[in-house]
Amino acid sequence: MPDIFLSYNREDQGIARRFAEAFLAEGFDVWWDVTLRSGEAYDEVTEQALKAARAVVVLWSPRSVVSRWVRAEATIADRNKTLVPVMIEPCERPIMFELTQTAELGDWDGSTGHPAWLGLVADVRGFVGRSVRPANASAPAAAKPPPRKGDRGGAPSLAVLPFTNRSGLREDDVFAFGMVEDIIDAMSQGVDVRVISSSATARFRTGAIPDLDAMARELGVRYVLEGNIRRAGEHLRVTTQLIDASSGKILWTQKFDRPLEQLVSLQEELVLEVASHLRTQAHRLEIERALRKPGNLTAWESVMRSIAALRRMTGAALMQALQEARNAVEIAPDYALAVALLAQIQGVIYNQMMPDNAAEAGRIRALAERAIELDPDNSVVLSTAAGGLNTTGFPAEALAAGQRALTLNPHNSFGHMACGVACVLLGQNDAAVAHFDAEAGLAPEDATAWMSYGWRAHAEIDAGRWEHAETAYDKALKLTPDNAAPNIGKAIVCRHLGRHDAARKHMTLARKFEPDTPLTIWELRYGRADGGGTSMAVFLDHLRALWAEADASAQV
Repeated sequence: MPDIFLSYNREDQGIARRFAEAFLAEGFDVWWDVTLRSGEAYDEVTEQALKAARAVVVLWSPRSVVSRWVRAEATIADRNKTLVPVMIEPCERPIMFELTQTAELGDWDGSTGHPAWLGLVADVRGFVGRSVRPANASAPAAAKPPPRKGDRGGAPSLAVLPFTNRSGLREDDVFAFGMVEDIIDAMSQGVDVRVISSSATARFRTGAIPDLDAMARELGVRYVLEGNIRRAGEHLRVTTQLIDASSGKILWTQKFDRPLEQLVSLQEELVLEVASHLRTQAHRLEIERALRKPGNLTAWESVMRSIAALRRMTGAALMQALQEARNAVEIAPDYALAVALLAQIQGVIYNQMMPDNAAEAGRIRALAERAIELDPDNSVVLSTAAGGLNTTGFPAEALAAGQRALTLNPHNSFGHMACGVACVLLGQNDAAVAHFDAEAGLAPEDATAWMSYGWRAHAEIDAGRWEHAETAYDKALKLTPDNAAPNIGKAIVCRHLGRHDAARKHMTLARKFEPDTPLTIWELRYGRADGGGTSMAVFLDHLRALWAEADASAQV
């Protein structure tokens, strides 16, 4: 039974993610799954979670008030007396909810000390009806065991059960068997989950599974993926669901359709789409599990908590990410992934906040190289270490590491991101765009996508394609509308394209979101993203002009 069911419109996903992560940090169990928003009708999984939740937090905006899904979820919650409405943007709520007390968090920037946020947390705790300790709070000294030195931990195991053929056609038996084999192969080199071989589950090909928990204990897995295929008119539909083996709870479900006449040519694409969604969900689940754990963390769990903080990219979040990564290295000093992540985070902090310092950049480079030496054949370690190399001025070395990562695992979305950033820094703009396209296909709706869109915009600007850059910034803003960086990028592109009112609007928003970041820091950040083309100089000129206009307007 989840503590919170988060109801929102798909277009507000970036804001919803901020609420979900903040609730998780407060120690709540949050149910929200964007992949379940695409169905034609209520999926029974969504309905079960909605009715079981102790509190249903509804995010009202001009988009959600006209969404029949959000209105229906709010109606059910109101009927069950679990409704906790939140206004995230001025709008007229449905008339039946106008008299319901609603938290006003339209100006909430994610700060845990914001009065309206503290009030909302208190309201939710009242609905949950139990004491919830924040996930990042320290437990009492006597109750929190010290980390076990060397307790590396690791990704959980997943069993992909044989898919059921609901078409009844023999040729679909072959397809169902091949889908399982291909999904296992596509997932085999990922970091988020370890997939056991199909031979271990072959005996479950026929007949029902009498006891999922017993089967999971026998196989040693935490998650089980079930699936079926059936023909629907001129299409073949593949339906999958990810299950928590110990509880039997359905964690994620999704349908994938392909035209029958194109199935042979699209089979590989279908497998990659299923595997990509599964990988994204497994990563999200592991992060949420680690955030809920109060103490006695393994190095793997500290890595997951570090990644969760890194994705927010605020100053406070980066410091939290740094501490979690250091904890992971302290627990397991030779854990290559933890060392690589520490290099990446220190690289981001250096890149975003510190003046040029060859000694510091060299120290971070050495840390990234040590991670690679510890595990040179680990695709994720290579791509993570490449992040540390990119952010400290070593894009050629980062590109080599990223390419090696993709040789080991062509389906590694982080490898494509690392190569894309390196290509931007090296002035290889078309190659960068190709890598970002590949990343988007492999990691749909990933929480880090907004960063890649920002880098993609740099590649497009460097190539003189300002309209394409605007499209990239728009996609970033859809994911993180309250993020200063894409707002600044959007402002600069608008000014370059002659839309000065829009440019001033986005610059005003950017300075509201990061009021303490001076122009010199933004010049430093964008200057370090220069791939050597002439367009970045134009970009910086627009930045300075917009900044001066904002200063002049503030003085009036």
